Amino acid sequence: MNLFDLSGKVAVVTGGTHGLGMAMAEGLAAAGAELAITSTTPSKLEDALDYYHSKGYKATGYIFDVTDELEAAQKVALMEATHGKIDILVNNAGIIKRISAVDMEVEDFRKVIDVDLTGPFIMSKLIGKYMIKRKSGKIINICSMMSELGRDNVVAYASAKGGLKMLTKNLATEWAKHNIQVNGIGPGYFATSQTEPIRVDGNPFNDFIISRTPEGRWGNPEDLAGTAIFLASDASKFINGQIIYVDGGILATIGKPANE
Repeated sequence: MNLFDLSGKVAVVTGGTHGLGMAMAEGLAAAGAELAITSTTPSKLEDALDYYHSKGYKATGYIFDVTDELEAAQKVALMEATHGKIDILVNNAGIIKRISAVDMEVEDFRKVIDVDLTGPFIMSKLIGKYMIKRKSGKIINICSMMSELGRDNVVAYASAKGGLKMLTKNLATEWAKHNIQVNGIGPGYFATSQTEPIRVDGNPFNDFIISRTPEGRWGNPEDLAGTAIFLASDASKFINGQIIYVDGGILATIGKPANE
């Protein structure tokens, strides 16, 4: 199974302090990767590092805003100097603002685009330069089912994630000749601390997700680890510009009739 071995690799995971980002980072670490975790919140980063270290994983933390190109460039240079290289970049940091299109302020729309789309571009650009020099690299953009589908009250998020899908394809087009693979993961609906309040029997959205998902359940965060390991490893070395949707089959079906 050497194809999936990440020993000796260094993985940068933006926003890898909680939730799905942490689940993917932990998967990479379990496969042998050394972690470089970014956050904008010192307390969250400290707690995450304590967790990684308690598991015996090698992890270092960096505080900065991925939308600030100057600050990000300084931290990426520090990462390169500290770790000697960056083999894997997971663009996971993101935000969502649940506001209807007619009520959303342009400032809020721009903020979501900045974090969810411009941030991954900045990080890919900065780390991509080093990968191009080394003729090797893996970039994984965390997309969404909103890269393919619309939904009420997520106009900025869906716009950003749709753009992230095309950023993935375009970077793959430009950088494949440098032996860099750029792919994406599109998570479905997952059981996280954020969704816990609505994951109860009788909640309309909980019932909708369970009925809409062919597997009949919410995803578990660890369900993403295998896909992250695959896209970060040599097992995917001829896969480029693809988005893998880890959604329990939601995008494969039109759904059940209302009377079923």
